[in-house]
Amino acid sequence: MQQFAVTDRAAARIAEIVADTQAIGSALRVAVLAGGCSGFQYRFELDREMQPDDLVIQQGPAKVVVDPASLDLLAGSELDFVDELMGAHFAVRNPNAKSACGCGTSFSID
Repeated sequence: MQQFAVTDRAAARIAEIVADTQAIGSALRVAVLAGGCSGFQYRFELDREMQPDDLVIQQGPAKVVVDPASLDLLAGSELDFVDELMGAHFAVRNPNAKSACGCGTSFSID
């Protein structure tokens, strides 16, 4: 099983964000934090500093990094970018999540 995948749409949007913000050399850090309405929540942020134990996924000009603790909860997941009527956002398809809240950024693994 692949540890963490990034769709072409997500990679393209990451590259656009990095170019638009002139944050050249930055990666999108995907992290899982305790909290949110379901127990865990996803966090997405641009980060210029990679840690030695980060998983680094390079897809074209886009780079995504995940720390080892978050990777445990993201194993087998896929990062996508969706653009729907209600808004555009990064979304994680996580097979480990047993339930999720309506906001889409919070989940539980119970």
